[in-house]
Amino acid sequence: MQVLAMNGAIPPGPSRATVLIVDDDTGNLGILGNLLQPQHDVLAAPSGERALQISTGTPKPDLILLDVLMPHLDGYAVLARLRQNPATLDIPVIFVTGLDSTEDEEKGLALGAVDYIAKPYRSSIVLARVRTQLELKRARDRLRNQNAYLEAEVARRMQDTLLVQDVTINALAELAETRDNETGNHIRRTQQYVRILAQRLQTHPRFAGFLTDKVVELMAKSAPLHDIGKVGIPDQILLKPGKLNEEEWAIMKTHSMLGALSIERALRNADRRLDFLDMAMQIARFHHEKWDGNGYPEGLKENDIPIPARLMALADVFDALVTRRVYKEAIPFYMAKEIIVAERGRHFDPDVVDVFLENFDDFVTVAEKYRESDGE
Repeated sequence: MQVLAMNGAIPPGPSRATVLIVDDDTGNLGILGNLLQPQHDVLAAPSGERALQISTGTPKPDLILLDVLMPHLDGYAVLARLRQNPATLDIPVIFVTGLDSTEDEEKGLALGAVDYIAKPYRSSIVLARVRTQLELKRARDRLRNQNAYLEAEVARRMQDTLLVQDVTINALAELAETRDNETGNHIRRTQQYVRILAQRLQTHPRFAGFLTDKVVELMAKSAPLHDIGKVGIPDQILLKPGKLNEEEWAIMKTHSMLGALSIERALRNADRRLDFLDMAMQIARFHHEKWDGNGYPEGLKENDIPIPARLMALADVFDALVTRRVYKEAIPFYMAKEIIVAERGRHFDPDVVDVFLENFDDFVTVAEKYRESDGE
């Protein structure tokens, strides 16, 4: 009989299942070992304690035949510990016992045993039930491996999709910026400003219900498209180095609606709603609205202005103030801060301004990190 010694192991063959038999009667171990060994690699344990040690070792059992009546730890206690340990939770257990009442069988099955074999052993019954449980385990393992593969593949493809999405968004946003006197760094800075404001406002009573982690990420993803409508503004207006006249300014202000309409058309052509484009449409359309109702394009006031647009409004103005443009020089950070404060309750949501002030140093850090080079 090629049964595993009680404190040793025989390496299993490449296609043979490993079965652990547990019984305090060495005679029973020998009987089961002789019966199973021709088809399986067999591990043997004379006690519940030793069975728990072997079950977490190598090779790991594919199936356990577990006696119920044992000293110290009986079979019920061993099974309970096996089910509590993540490493042994999924090992199927067949109770092998001289207890043959219906109540004993029901108790074992209720505790998580997969089957119940009564003594004295009948070889054909033992082999058939062992074979059935091993086949079921192999099927579960194949399904688990297949599901793990599919989940990993879905996650990989989702990451690829998100990457393509992000690249496309940034490419479109930078295309819009190339027609303006700004650079891609404007996109990066305003995106980070919006993220800072959104994250810090997550615990604010007025914003907590809206600014979930998902919404914050969508907002940061959508922010680069805030000025996508500038692609529809004529060059002589968009690139004019001096101040715009009244007619030119009226045309310039249409960029917010142009951007929102272009995103809306893209959404109509899609077969489902895309949350980040819905948010991008809000930001593009309303980020020039003002808290006091004197903004454009619709003159929305206070809480009628969507939250993403309110945050972008402050981020966009701050960046415009501290960045050099062809029609103006950059102003120092402290002066930009004073201007933002002066517009609290007029241009900007007061609570958004307060969070800006609390995190002003973070804004400066972002501005310094993505500062324009001399050639831009």
